[in-house]
Amino acid sequence: MRRPVLAALGIAVLAIAAPAIALSATLQEYDVPRGSAPHDVAPAADGGVWYTAQRSGELGWLDPKTGRTKHIKLGEGSAPHGVIVDAKGAAWVTDSGLNAMVRVDGKSHEVKRHPLPQGYGYANMNTAAIDGRGLVWFTGQSGTIGWLDPKSGRLEAGGAPRGRGPYGIAATPKGEIWYVSLAGNHLAHIDSQTSAIAIYDPPTPNQGARRVWSDSKGRLWVSEWLSGQVSMYDPGAKAWRAWKAPGSDPKIYAVYVDERDHVWLSDWGANAMLRFQPETEKFESFPIPTRGSNVRQILGRKGEVWCPESGNDKILVIRTE
Repeated sequence: MRRPVLAALGIAVLAIAAPAIALSATLQEYDVPRGSAPHDVAPAADGGVWYTAQRSGELGWLDPKTGRTKHIKLGEGSAPHGVIVDAKGAAWVTDSGLNAMVRVDGKSHEVKRHPLPQGYGYANMNTAAIDGRGLVWFTGQSGTIGWLDPKSGRLEAGGAPRGRGPYGIAATPKGEIWYVSLAGNHLAHIDSQTSAIAIYDPPTPNQGARRVWSDSKGRLWVSEWLSGQVSMYDPGAKAWRAWKAPGSDPKIYAVYVDERDHVWLSDWGANAMLRFQPETEKFESFPIPTRGSNVRQILGRKGEVWCPESGNDKILVIRTE
């Protein structure tokens, strides 16, 4: 276990007075071991926070109360990208270095690797989501879509319909799986029973769909890296809408929808986190205290929005309660 120096414990706290229409928010940064390059985060079942230490080939765990961290080696050549947590508290890691899905037990921290089929080729493993049956679906930017059955250990992988680009992936409240393709500029739905994939093109061409998240109504929110927009697809209405982020040159990387159905976005152009409220169609900007944060993914739990600062070896949390 490693404990950061209380350079204010490696923790910086910034309170922001938000506009009258919005809730207040407090930003807090935690230092993680130098050279970690935290890529993705996921709140852990024990109250901690998992993060993928991409450069060191480890899965990190942060104690928000003390700032202590622990790193777990994932294997020789590991370069972890995404991390999510299942109903049993286990962390699932998409590891592009190992070309495998990796499971880390939430209590024992035992590591179990599930490599792609021998001879499959390099998938460039990206992110994962769990469907209504408990299958772990994953994307690979080389053009891979696959799934793993945690009960049997069976893993299947195949080519995406438009080739390279599959990136962010998410599950709706009903357990349906959707993903976006960065290189392919589209949103796609996977039928988890048949593995059939249906593609839905956003209204803006060449928008660079990077990450996707579902709200409580099953609508899909997409962060558009190249257009600087957030877009929303409503499967029920079969309709798209899009909103341009504020600023002169927004670079919208990640998206996450919280328990209030507020849409959070990371804006690399402004080095800020944005909150978009669909009911008012207004953005709020929360500048990140440290420059060059490069927040690549967002996840949270009630009252907390967690963000990995891959450019600074820091983890940021925005508390909204």
